[in-house]
Amino acid sequence: MAAGNRYRYGSWRGGPDPLAPPYDVRAAVDQVGAEVLNGGSLREALRDLLRRGPQGRGGLDDLTARARRLRREAMRRGNLDGAVTRSQALLDQALAAERDELARRDDDDARFAQAQLDNLPRSTARAVEELAGYRWTSDEAAALYRQILDGLRDDVLEQRFAGIREALRDPDPAAQRRLAEMLGDLNALLDRHARGEDTTDAFAEFMRRHGDFFPEKPGSVDELVDALARRAAAGERLMRSLSPQQREELSRLMDQAFGDGPLAGQLRDLTANLRTLRPDLAWDRAERVRGREDLGYGGAAGALEEIGELDDLLDQLGQEHPGATLDDIDVEAVQRSLGREAADDVRRLRELERELRRQGWVTRDGDGLTLSPKALRRLGGTALRRVFNDLSGRRRGQHDLRDAGAAGEVTGASRPWAYGDEQPLDVVRTVSNALRRGAAVPVRLEVDDFEVVETERRASAAVALCVDLSFSMISEGRWGPMKQTALALSHLVATRFPQDVLQIIGFGRHALPLSREQLAAVEPDMVQGTNLQHALKLAGRHLRRHPGAEPVVLVVTDGEPTAHIEDGEAVFMWPPTLETVQATVVEVDELTRFGATLNLFMLGEDPGLRRFVDAVARRSGGRVFTPDTEDLGRYVVSDYLRARRGRRAR
Repeated sequence: MAAGNRYRYGSWRGGPDPLAPPYDVRAAVDQVGAEVLNGGSLREALRDLLRRGPQGRGGLDDLTARARRLRREAMRRGNLDGAVTRSQALLDQALAAERDELARRDDDDARFAQAQLDNLPRSTARAVEELAGYRWTSDEAAALYRQILDGLRDDVLEQRFAGIREALRDPDPAAQRRLAEMLGDLNALLDRHARGEDTTDAFAEFMRRHGDFFPEKPGSVDELVDALARRAAAGERLMRSLSPQQREELSRLMDQAFGDGPLAGQLRDLTANLRTLRPDLAWDRAERVRGREDLGYGGAAGALEEIGELDDLLDQLGQEHPGATLDDIDVEAVQRSLGREAADDVRRLRELERELRRQGWVTRDGDGLTLSPKALRRLGGTALRRVFNDLSGRRRGQHDLRDAGAAGEVTGASRPWAYGDEQPLDVVRTVSNALRRGAAVPVRLEVDDFEVVETERRASAAVALCVDLSFSMISEGRWGPMKQTALALSHLVATRFPQDVLQIIGFGRHALPLSREQLAAVEPDMVQGTNLQHALKLAGRHLRRHPGAEPVVLVVTDGEPTAHIEDGEAVFMWPPTLETVQATVVEVDELTRFGATLNLFMLGEDPGLRRFVDAVARRSGGRVFTPDTEDLGRYVVSDYLRARRGRRAR
């Protein structure tokens, strides 16, 4: 390097940073998972990932806000009737120049011409029409008059064809014939394309002969049609956006500008062809564009073309239509309207979505993106780590404990009590041990005297986790902890205790079994009702399908039962009726007779729920926990682990 060379460094401005790492798709999945575990909707979380962008940058919301701002600016660009206003101004100037010239003459022809001018219609278009055969005495006036129609014709053609300006300025008749030839060839090409013919070679030949009229360099007939149709639709919308009087004025002026020659017919045919090929464009929609400046035909149509393209872009960015994907977004339209950096943001989001799908983190169904089983396993692992962090870092407490008694079938044998045992005491053998030791009456028991009832060892457990899906769970901020708890327990069973079988059962006015995927995506039930009876019935069916496993039922709820199934239909009543309570107790008794442990986790301080769960615990020999909402996961998981430790100890 020469000693005199000097370099300056700054931020990269040529598009996406070439040194920036690709999106961390696992971080994106964790971002979605965090929202779900905090109670958010799975669908909304995935949608927000793309709307806000990973780490909150470069998402669809930013692009949408920019497009809306540009649309507001375009709507304030000026008045659309500027073509009529400009024609009126040119006509006024022409008439003033002509009157000045006539005033210098004092003959009958001058007086007759003056009378003609004085009796012109007030309508600009009609006045221009009546002056078509007028013999101007002022050269300046004649030039101004010709400018009215020639300028309007040129404005219309320039608006339709971006590369036509040079041809319009060329006075050589050959240039005008070449323009007419291009329009004829274009309509022939579009006719063939509309009939479904293969136009690949015809398009190549058309561009070879007339490509200089199209500086945007379309690569196919469809790209050519897209460009022309946007402009033609803008011209049609301009007419619809004017008042009826303004529309009539401009229409008559345009008819005069193009006359009855072949050019007018070719433009009409072109518009008809483009309407046929792109009927989805807003050809007939009116806009209320206002501003201080009077826009000429080209400026007004250009503003409406920009507004139309931004409207289409906003629809694409909104992703509201069924089956919407990022591939629906026209990246070239984004670049035209919002710039290269915005187009790069869309490309990066597309790449993120493709990577999420390619690596198996998300799948697409009829409702859009959803997490795959692989992602749900990661989500469950995250939930379980949160729970275990709570278990290791926080003290236990804040609960009532009632020993459930037998967790398996009684064998008739007993064994010495050991620390941590939860089996019932064998009272006869305990007292007998004290008497054999020589204890006097009244008998004083020592630790070594205690024996517990032996129960049958069970190697696996059938666990039914019943979770309340009623609206109060989300309104009181309990939805996220409930989901986290269920996903954590599901992941624990699947990874640590695969011999156990877990069924998650959600209940609102009805109950239904939930897979892990369904649990992650489940939304609050806005219909009132807490149908614990139905949930316990489904739990009983699950337990009976696994008769050799330890039956355990865990219930998470924040409200007393207010619904039950009767004749196949859910019956809801508030306050709870005796019929609902009795139907629920019937299911409790069925589970108890089956030997199931029934543990209830009560959220909130509802006195009615407290009375109910206490009565159920006494009746079934189960336990009641009253954790704070943030402690729910560690209570449920630790209770499940305690039950497993108890089985190993027998």
